[in-house]
Amino acid sequence: MSIESTNPATGDVVDSFEETSDEERDERVRRASETFEEWSETPIETRQRLLANAADVLRENEDDYAELMTEEMGKPIGQARDEVEKCAWVCDYYAETAAEHLQDEVVASDERARTVVAYQPLGPVLAIMPWNFPFWQVFRFAAPNLAAGNVGLLKHASNVPGCARAIEDVFEEAGFPDGAFTSLLISSDEIDEVIEDDRIGGVTLTGSDGAGRAVAETAGSQLKKNVLELGGSDPFVVLEDAPMDETVETAVQARLINNGQSCIAAKRFIVVDEVYDEFVDRFVDAMDERTVGDPMDEGTDIGPQAREDLMEDLHGQVEETLEQGGELELGGEPMDRDGAFYPPTVLTDVPENAPADQEELFGPVATVFRVPDEEAAIEKANDTRFGLGASVWTADLERGERVARQFESGLAFVNELVKSDPRLPFGGVKDSGYGRELARHGIREFVNTKTIWVQQDAGEETDMVE
Repeated sequence: MSIESTNPATGDVVDSFEETSDEERDERVRRASETFEEWSETPIETRQRLLANAADVLRENEDDYAELMTEEMGKPIGQARDEVEKCAWVCDYYAETAAEHLQDEVVASDERARTVVAYQPLGPVLAIMPWNFPFWQVFRFAAPNLAAGNVGLLKHASNVPGCARAIEDVFEEAGFPDGAFTSLLISSDEIDEVIEDDRIGGVTLTGSDGAGRAVAETAGSQLKKNVLELGGSDPFVVLEDAPMDETVETAVQARLINNGQSCIAAKRFIVVDEVYDEFVDRFVDAMDERTVGDPMDEGTDIGPQAREDLMEDLHGQVEETLEQGGELELGGEPMDRDGAFYPPTVLTDVPENAPADQEELFGPVATVFRVPDEEAAIEKANDTRFGLGASVWTADLERGERVARQFESGLAFVNELVKSDPRLPFGGVKDSGYGRELARHGIREFVNTKTIWVQQDAGEETDMVE
């Protein structure tokens, strides 16, 4: 069977790829397992050097990779180039810091013993990755894991097979050994079989909470480590003393980045009554000014949704919200043109339990809520089953940090849109998943944190107990 990638801006087929057969899948897993035995013993300096090479490959081919992403999932071309550069950055980061993050820690304990905490690679790790950031979300998994001495197997989203193969080529060109990073073009139905394979050491998934529950169930049944980065319905809280010019401009960017298809995009705009009317008026005008069009055009702000069915699902959520009493301030209808285009949309007066109140809207749709004060804003921000990112806007930075600490989220920003940074841990709580990517925390997720006790006076009795 073949897998086709389709340009969501035109509906045209971009390319076709042969699906990985059962025999080939087994061969690739076998090769990854054998490569792990060698790669895990490779000096970390060598692993870091090859990661630096991967950063060079990415930058040398930036335009080609950016165009591939834009063709396969509709990302505006400028944002696609930024994504390639961010992938190079995460490779650079671990090329510079992996040894520091993984060095043995000498811990003072029994005075007659030398006690050390060591961080040792775990094995082949299966990564199940989504289409919305088709390079970045793979590299933020791959860079730390390859640096740690693990090897990676990638099950990418079915609509970005070209990106999957291109990423595999990046590591090959950078000089990584065959089997260090392998792409599996398989269906979702085959994921359980791979997780259950004794040669797989762990699994990480970025995707919906439904997919996360399924993967966690299978991994748990095998007692295998797993990390889940799932959906979000991030609150963007605007207090009465917010710097309005900057707040509105960033609110639009935070909602529309990547055509609105980001787990950490601001989705629920929670505004105190004193500045609600001003914010809504300015926000709607600014959203309406953004250009929807060909994602290959440098002047385009918003491209298509990644697939036609995803756009239809999004529109269904909008329609149901309006049927339940929500008000439409802008947009709200698929655009009358070829491709899966949905316009910037703003909803207000959304009732409790409507889709726009409780579900993740994965597209350029913003929901604005009116609240009386700061306390109510925090309560509304936390009134969601998700807990990925959150931001608050205020002129008082001490107040902002105090509010940020009360958000039930893995990420909390004051006067800035929520974003990922290789130097900081990334992940969520509640239905947004568990575990962390990036920084020191991410590289230590798929390692054996091993205590090593060396008794200095072996002949003497000790009173140590378990």
